[in-house]
Amino acid sequence: MTGTESHHAEGRVAGAYLLPLLEAAGAHGIPAETLAQAAGVAPHHLEACAPSPALAARDYVRLLDAAARLAGDAHFGLHVGQRVRMGTYSAYGLILLSCSNVGQVLEQTARYERLAHDLGRSTLQRDGAVAHYHWASNYPGASRHLVDSVFAGVKVSGDWLAGMPLPPARLAFTHDGGGDLLRHAAHRDEYVRVLGSLPAFGADANTATFDAQLLDWPVPNADVSLYPVLCQHAEQLLAQRQAETDTGGAIDAQVHAAIVGCLRQGSARLATVAAALAVTPRTLQRKLADAGTSFQALLDQARYGLARDYLRAPDLSLVDIAFLLGYQEQSAFNHAFRTWSGTNPGAWRLQEMQERQLDRQQAP
Repeated sequence: MTGTESHHAEGRVAGAYLLPLLEAAGAHGIPAETLAQAAGVAPHHLEACAPSPALAARDYVRLLDAAARLAGDAHFGLHVGQRVRMGTYSAYGLILLSCSNVGQVLEQTARYERLAHDLGRSTLQRDGAVAHYHWASNYPGASRHLVDSVFAGVKVSGDWLAGMPLPPARLAFTHDGGGDLLRHAAHRDEYVRVLGSLPAFGADANTATFDAQLLDWPVPNADVSLYPVLCQHAEQLLAQRQAETDTGGAIDAQVHAAIVGCLRQGSARLATVAAALAVTPRTLQRKLADAGTSFQALLDQARYGLARDYLRAPDLSLVDIAFLLGYQEQSAFNHAFRTWSGTNPGAWRLQEMQERQLDRQQAP
């Protein structure tokens, strides 16, 4: 196990997220007991995961790799991802069903992915006319099937939420795609069949790049009225997870959760957050630098996420939202939001309202 993988050794995978793997293995006639033995995982862990409990993330990785070997399936990861359902994503799957558009789906995936698994982290970046979805694996030493399963799952769930096949994205994966297997057209064709396009392999990051207009595609029949309630529940689950792993969780996740909590109580300053995490401000800054981020970056991320949620609540004025985010003046909030999104908060809210109204008109 590499140093990176050791750092994430305490991560876990929800039982629901394991089920597509077990189903794909079962389709090849591989019993759970045989799979567990091959992966060096206690069989009772697989039995326990069927109802709801969690499995260690490192054990999930071992199961995925072992199943691919036993099945002799060069595209086992893709075929696991094809079996993904909204329930696979555990609690945050319900949030995705209440999102109004594809952009919101990807944003909430990045926010609540940890409720389903600790296998990696998603990020969404908009760069003018194009958007980039990145997935950084916490287990870079795992086989290519892990990355393949994640992106196939994203493709399947995205198509289902949109009610139609989404336009193919330009894909890039860090793994080698199977090496010599890529010489065979059938091997390449299976990637295209499942993912919509052939990824570029050996890339620096796992990325899907697509037209940014796709972010505005509506989610048909989304029950947006449930969104605030579901997000509140998900935040409670995240806080609970953080409380359980407050000494071993990733520092950026700890700080993000602390910032959100502090903002809800008034303001989030470096000293306040550091005190909440029982470290000095200087130590916190050093830890964040070691993790490749900063307090200001995480504060902006938290504020931007909360701002979008608040803007979807029509009863909150822009002045109220600025106050809730810890700004002394609405103008400061307006400037920050324009930096994050490329538009001012009032225009963003209006567009969101118009899209929801259009969704309701088009709903059967």
